[in-house]
Amino acid sequence: MERIEYLRQQVRDIPDFPKEGILFRDLTTLFKDPRSIELATDLLVQRYAGKGITKVIGIESRGFIFGSILAYKLNAGFVPIRKKGKLPAEKLSYSYQLEYGQDSIEIHKDALNPKDKVLLHDDLLATGGTTVAALELVKQLGVTDIRVCFLLELEALKGRAKIGPDYEVFSLLKY
Repeated sequence: MERIEYLRQQVRDIPDFPKEGILFRDLTTLFKDPRSIELATDLLVQRYAGKGITKVIGIESRGFIFGSILAYKLNAGFVPIRKKGKLPAEKLSYSYQLEYGQDSIEIHKDALNPKDKVLLHDDLLATGGTTVAALELVKQLGVTDIRVCFLLELEALKGRAKIGPDYEVFSLLKY
């Protein structure tokens, strides 16, 4: 538990950002600390080592930071899910609702195959909308063995409920 508490202390709280009444959990302070990177990586790798993960998917953009580290440590490939218009080859797109509008994310059509065992990673679970969209893309490519992990989860926003019970979901830190 000491390691989790150390990581928790590296997360900076910023009141009233991006608007009044919101307490923003800033992970950049965790990212800049070498010990935090090592601890978070070790804890996540311990959880997923030996599970046969063949691909780690990182959701743009902060999901790329630990997603690529996890791929390296788990001896898996890394697959980015990007915002619309950023991937150069043939791709699948998925549009989803945001609080005030709509967004789209994409994945290359040849990024995964149905036999892959996937770990979908992002830095933060809030409302779950982006994660659900990413899961839809992964399922469209025929993958059924999917695990989901986050560095930080904001439990009050109920993103885990939106993801649903069909996936193993893990968050290193919960607020």
